[in-house]
Amino acid sequence: MNLTIFFQSLLIGFSIAAPVGPIGILCIRRTLADGRRAGFISGLGAATADAFYGAVAAFGLTFISTFLITQSIWLRLGGGIFLIYLGFRTILAQPADNETQNQSEQNHQGMLSYFVSTFLLTISNPLTILSFAAIFAGLGAGRFNSQDNFASLLMVMGIFLGSCIWWFFLTLAAGFVRDRINNNTLIWINRIAGAIILVFGILVLISIQTQPPIN
Repeated sequence: MNLTIFFQSLLIGFSIAAPVGPIGILCIRRTLADGRRAGFISGLGAATADAFYGAVAAFGLTFISTFLITQSIWLRLGGGIFLIYLGFRTILAQPADNETQNQSEQNHQGMLSYFVSTFLLTISNPLTILSFAAIFAGLGAGRFNSQDNFASLLMVMGIFLGSCIWWFFLTLAAGFVRDRINNNTLIWINRIAGAIILVFGILVLISIQTQPPIN
């Protein structure tokens, strides 16, 4: 049964990560600009945030979920503003020469910023907890108790690994494209990707206006 739960959670993690939204666009663009490593580490940030929310739902950490959901407007406001900032920054970004690209790929501080940025963007939507709670209830997580934390842990691991698998294949595919584009093409990719990210950020801010207050 535990093995079944793990593979079910793995598929859930994959399917939650798969829809290409602002994080996906960001990871593709970073892969094209700075290589597969940059794109995959960006994806790991999103996968870690998914695993965090999965853990909150699977282990029934209601004090954390309640706090995050009640603060969802502020978190989404920060996420929307950050997306707008990244959108403008991406639009204005210029392709680096080969030497600069190689230095960028080896810059650990830059890689850390890639991880942190996607983690924060993903964590800025705490209503994700509700989705995980509903999914886990369907898998029978409601039957688990403090003596069966191993099953909950398998769920969280499945979510994380499933998400990682998606980001691996996405950045792998984007890496193949990277080898076939020139700087002029990358400039247009930056502009289009930045515009899409910018629109996502604006939509997040608009959605806050229509979101009922959560007490």
